[in-house]
Amino acid sequence: MKTMGAAVLVVEDDDLIASSLGRALRTAGYTVHSAGSLVAARRALLDETIDLVLCDLALPDGDGLDLVSELRRDQPGLPVVALTARSEEGDVVAGLAAGAIDYVTKPFRLAELQARIAAQLRRRDAVGSSPDDAVIEVGDLRLDAPARRVFVADREVQLRPREFELLVRLGAEAGKVVSREELMRDVWDEHWWGSTKTLDVHINTLRRKLGEAPGMPSCITTIRGVGYRLESP
Repeated sequence: MKTMGAAVLVVEDDDLIASSLGRALRTAGYTVHSAGSLVAARRALLDETIDLVLCDLALPDGDGLDLVSELRRDQPGLPVVALTARSEEGDVVAGLAAGAIDYVTKPFRLAELQARIAAQLRRRDAVGSSPDDAVIEVGDLRLDAPARRVFVADREVQLRPREFELLVRLGAEAGKVVSREELMRDVWDEHWWGSTKTLDVHINTLRRKLGEAPGMPSCITTIRGVGYRLESP
């Protein structure tokens, strides 16, 4: 899937914002589908092949976070960017926790939003784009990049999109140290709004989900002052 020509679903009930955003995205080469409600968005997702969703959170028939959560569960490989006037830090955390891969507050600059869309589509393309990297096996850990599935000793582990991309990035260089700067650049990109503390949180979550008991040796080693290494047996 190429970035240009990708299909973007704009879920926005403000006609002025939806039309201006749709016009800008079409000019940039995207195929644009629009939905002004949760019902219309769910219908579009059933009827059309969508590569990325821009989702307002304040919709006339419910909270856009419900749709974000549904997509994380049913289509974990589909990037969802929250587009909303809710700008408090707690709102941002809730949006990301629900499954949004990025969070853009209104008013926004079209050029910046387009850069974020392009970055998320490139990242989606990059995961598993190389046949040699389609399946990564490190000890009992198996990452099936095209299917976006992770197994530990034949037990499937459910990861959020960012967690999956972080693990793939570490798995691609198993046994080598990947710097914090590289991880933030490759997994979060230059538009990330917060500090690198979020990287530590995601690493801790990965360790827990991969089944590491407290006090047991970690398969993800912290290299203080440098970054992290996924250990290769």
